[in-house]
Amino acid sequence: MHPAMKGFLIGLAVALLLIAIEYFMVKKAVEERALARHKKPEFEPTDKRRIRTLVNFCLFLPVGFALAFWLLD
Repeated sequence: MHPAMKGFLIGLAVALLLIAIEYFMVKKAVEERALARHKKPEFEPTDKRRIRTLVNFCLFLPVGFALAFWLLD
């Protein structure tokens, strides 16, 4: 397999893992905050922005990993 393809796939896996971890951490915080306030759990704008920022960063991870693997090969 071409090193760039291998790097892309590894970067994609890392990006998906980061997004999943961040989403579940934010979701847990939202649920705890809702429990303390005795309200329905809802994502606040800062929670949504936090996840969106990470997703935007993770869009470049596979390309960066592919480039790094290709250059280091």
